[in-house]
Amino acid sequence: MPTILIVDDDPHIREVIRFALQKAGFATLEAENGAQALTRFQEANPDLVVLDIVMPELDGTEVCKALRRISTAPIVFLSSRDDEVDRILGLELGGDDYVTKPFSPRELTARVRAILRRGKSETPDPVAASEHRIEHGRLRLDLDRYAAFWQDQEVVLTLTEFGILRTLLGHPGKVFNRDQLMDGSYQDYRVVSDRTIDSHVRRVRAKFKVVGADPIETLHGIGYRLGIC
Repeated sequence: MPTILIVDDDPHIREVIRFALQKAGFATLEAENGAQALTRFQEANPDLVVLDIVMPELDGTEVCKALRRISTAPIVFLSSRDDEVDRILGLELGGDDYVTKPFSPRELTARVRAILRRGKSETPDPVAASEHRIEHGRLRLDLDRYAAFWQDQEVVLTLTEFGILRTLLGHPGKVFNRDQLMDGSYQDYRVVSDRTIDSHVRRVRAKFKVVGADPIETLHGIGYRLGIC
């Protein structure tokens, strides 16, 4: 039974989310502020975090930064502000999805379920199914561990970032438009914007830049493809 950490300073919202997730078969933990969220996370190592942005005792963005230093557990942001800049900021910090208040508990549950399903049941690419990995040049993906490597250096990615790179690496040379990249990375639903995909791609490129690589090529007005590896 996957465990979800619910972080929000509003007890009513926590109750609504807890009821919906438990009804769907998830175990839940709760935190009412950012500091408590970090403690709960380290104690229980949950499978996913539903994280409010505006909170006392560290806001959601600070909590996300701290969690990304120690974990790649998926994070779904909650916010009362439907602001595109805020949305991209959250995803660039390492979030996997974003839900704006007021939200449908059923939709939130569906997103949580979809993210966890991606993490557990992505089908290995037939190119390397026997070894459960995909390689192209200096780039390698370990499909069992959801780990990415440039030569011998590991690059830590979120599940969504890994899905994007896996989609591109499965078909070297093919140009994917944003809809196709969404289909490969968000297999269970299509609720994200073009800007969201662009944000995830920028994060992947920034992470690989640290190790001296740039595995994704942008074709302006068209989409993305695997770059020189």
